[in-house]
Amino acid sequence: MPQKTVPQQSLSQKTARRAGRRGPRRFTRRDIAVLGVLLGIPVLLDIFIIWGPTLASIGLSFTSWDGIGDIRWVGGKNYENLVDNYPAFWPAVRHNLLWIAFLGLVATPFGLLLAVVIDRGVRFSRFYQSVLYMPVVLSLAVVGFMAQLILGTDQGVINTILNNENDPIDWLGNSDINLWMMMLAASWRHTGYVMILYLAGLKSVDPSLKEAAQIDGANARQTFFRVVFPTLRPVNVIVGVITVIEALRAFDIVYAVNKGRNGLELLSVLITDNIIGEASRIGFGSAIAVVLLTVSLGFIVTFLVQELRGARDR
Repeated sequence: MPQKTVPQQSLSQKTARRAGRRGPRRFTRRDIAVLGVLLGIPVLLDIFIIWGPTLASIGLSFTSWDGIGDIRWVGGKNYENLVDNYPAFWPAVRHNLLWIAFLGLVATPFGLLLAVVIDRGVRFSRFYQSVLYMPVVLSLAVVGFMAQLILGTDQGVINTILNNENDPIDWLGNSDINLWMMMLAASWRHTGYVMILYLAGLKSVDPSLKEAAQIDGANARQTFFRVVFPTLRPVNVIVGVITVIEALRAFDIVYAVNKGRNGLELLSVLITDNIIGEASRIGFGSAIAVVLLTVSLGFIVTFLVQELRGARDR
């Protein structure tokens, strides 16, 4: 009897199916070593640089230690002294909350406005993006030094323009206005960052959504707030978290002006003054750091939970 020949095509199909049924590829020792290096080193650095000092600060906040002598356990005494016997604490808390409110309610919406205007295709949009983003590459310390040149009483730009050489306005020394001047300077940098983030989000919005809203009779304002802005929820989460972090970690800009005193007190400045200052009260400074950490996590976790809950309910 003649033997049946199996077509070459059917053999290749069977081979392909067998290959498709194979189990997951096993990692070799070399793959495991590469993954261990690529993942292990960042994790170890994160533990030693971030979480190690964080846990150490929490533990030291319940002790009294000057960095040289023995560590003495004092329980919650540092927190009691912080609330009741440290005059600079409550002004610093109030100033940090003002930073959050100012960046969140003034600088961030202004950055969103710039992003919307540029996204509509104005002339020289690339030039505007570059100019407005340029302050982001500067550190807050540099922004603080620039603020001194602009707002200083000794040949400051603003006083020179206002012709106040004989009786200059002390923009940085007057405790009633210097905090607002520093928040304006920080907003100059923060606005460009927010603008770039929202520009990226606006570029990803489906144009058909805008067209459908216009067909339904919605004007430009209604289209933005009812169609475009809800689709920017992921960007809103990122911007909100960044705004809170920027407000609470503000340190170098006020320290560059007058070492964070005379109306510019912030929790970050108090931490530095107590831990590395002349007093060297590491336990007390750690208690302030724990308060700042708690406030930061409270804002960020609450904001993330609300945003994720809203995304789940859609």
